[in-house]
Amino acid sequence: MNRRELLALITAATGTAMIGSTALLSGCATTAPAPANFSRENIALLDEIAETILPRTDTPGAKDAKVGEFMNVYVTDCYTLDERAIFHKGLLTLEAECRKTYGRSFMALTPAERTAYINQLDQDARATVLNGGMHYFTMIKQLTLFGFFTSEVGGTQVLRHIPIPGRYDGALAYKPGDRAWATR
Repeated sequence: MNRRELLALITAATGTAMIGSTALLSGCATTAPAPANFSRENIALLDEIAETILPRTDTPGAKDAKVGEFMNVYVTDCYTLDERAIFHKGLLTLEAECRKTYGRSFMALTPAERTAYINQLDQDARATVLNGGMHYFTMIKQLTLFGFFTSEVGGTQVLRHIPIPGRYDGALAYKPGDRAWATR
């Protein structure tokens, strides 16, 4: 799978083009100075949000791929100032709304409450995107998918992986339930 195919999959999964994808294609070169990195608490929060989106089952989850740390690097190095502001403000909004709805932080919610809250955020984000806006949860979801499926864990333990591909087989048999390929 190459970068363009991955961006197409993320677009299909989130309903919008990947935010910050121009930085991905140009090597993450931004001209604006990066703000301070996320705190350890923020990275732990991002890991828990990502794990709610891609939980560990019989395969590794988002925390196994250290998606929170990936988001820290990607947002800091590849997002524009406006995108960074939306992302950072979004984390504050997520926590504030969570406390307003449940009376406690996201980290204190039960797994079922986390899932319900994330599902509601996903619906809100889709409505915002349909109206032409940018929602912080879309950014988090995109980075969760991108970070996980481009990680060593996601690429080798979830996707099928051949480090050095063999011959080309244009008629490779596919069985329902087969994993996707992680090679280019």
